[in-house]
Amino acid sequence: MKHPGKRCGCTEYAQLNRRSFLGIGAAAAAALVAPTWVPRVAYAQSENSARDVMVTLFLRGGCDGLSLVPPHGDPAYYDARPSLAIAPPDGGANSAVDLDGFFGLAPAMASLHGAYVAGDLLPVHACGSTDGTRSHFDAMHFMEVGKARDPKLVTGWLGRHLLNTAPMDANSVLRAVGISPGLQRSLVGGPQALPIPDPTDFRLAGNEASAAERLNTLVRMYENTDAPLAAAARATEETVALLEQLGLANYQPMNGAVYPESELGQAFRATAALIRGDVGVEAVAMDKGDWDTHEEQGPVDGDMAALMTDLSECLAAFHADVIAPNDRGVTVVVQSEFGRVVAENGSQGTDHGHGNAMLVMGAAVNGGRVLTNWPGLATEQRYEGQDLAITIDYRDILHEVVSQRLGNPDPGFVFPDFTPTPRGIFGN
Repeated sequence: MKHPGKRCGCTEYAQLNRRSFLGIGAAAAAALVAPTWVPRVAYAQSENSARDVMVTLFLRGGCDGLSLVPPHGDPAYYDARPSLAIAPPDGGANSAVDLDGFFGLAPAMASLHGAYVAGDLLPVHACGSTDGTRSHFDAMHFMEVGKARDPKLVTGWLGRHLLNTAPMDANSVLRAVGISPGLQRSLVGGPQALPIPDPTDFRLAGNEASAAERLNTLVRMYENTDAPLAAAARATEETVALLEQLGLANYQPMNGAVYPESELGQAFRATAALIRGDVGVEAVAMDKGDWDTHEEQGPVDGDMAALMTDLSECLAAFHADVIAPNDRGVTVVVQSEFGRVVAENGSQGTDHGHGNAMLVMGAAVNGGRVLTNWPGLATEQRYEGQDLAITIDYRDILHEVVSQRLGNPDPGFVFPDFTPTPRGIFGN
């Protein structure tokens, strides 16, 4: 099997490395040995909190939502994709897993069907940013700051949420984690938000014997500088101590959940451990790249199928471990910067498109259905004659999460100059 994303054919995406589109800096890591995992540093009992922990996963590269959640009930889907369309549900190994008689899950996404049946998973279709850019960089930036084409807006939507809400626990040293070498744009501006590539393995690189001394030296160097630098140095020192005390490397998942050994699987496992450690973490941002499938997309047995399998197995494990027990509030949102063109191209791939699918998962989610105002895929129904049209602004979904599950007193500060349309994504 080819390595996912190597044959994308997109110069812009190939030039975007993780640091260039996320980059706020680098965090070093080395080995950390911890005792058997137990949540020994409990600052707050999150199951008693009325506010959810927010978990975001950004599928970078423009994920094809028409493969993720195929509209098998729309005949134009099959007309436009004679080679790439997911077969309608008939029980075969390569056919869609039916959801509601019109939409399904790709066979590689079948691990998520249990969460859907349980009512904890809500696919949202024909959604996205109404800005029509086809640039990866611009589309990701617009989504993560929460507004298109505003050069004055440099903070992220999730960072602004944290900025205008009190901490869930005043003693917490770490309110938000970006599992990445650089802080995701969505978290920029958030207090006590740090990029941590691997929460199970976080301290200064170099000689282990001198690591503590070197970290202490760095903190002392910055303690008399301006507030942002001094605070960042102290936060890093305190976070290293916190994660070492928690011993996340030996976290024991609940309900027999098994996370994939992939990078994404281990990020979800670490996220679960942070949440169950009750240390006051309120937001975790993760990324999964390589979705820019211009050539040989392979949604059934190729590159995209491998990506979807990893994605669905990670989400299914997190559902069993964290969501299904329903002993603490957590909302997960999965999104991508834009979708793909409806019609397949001559290289058995798809080019940059417009409308897409999102996934929302949580015990409070009004799931077990597909939320959409389906525009249709016939040529005359498409955006600019080629793409899935957007009928749901992605900010409708995030605004509802922020206002109803994250306890934000002013969601208009989080999403400036935006008037949301209520979508009813949460139950009563």
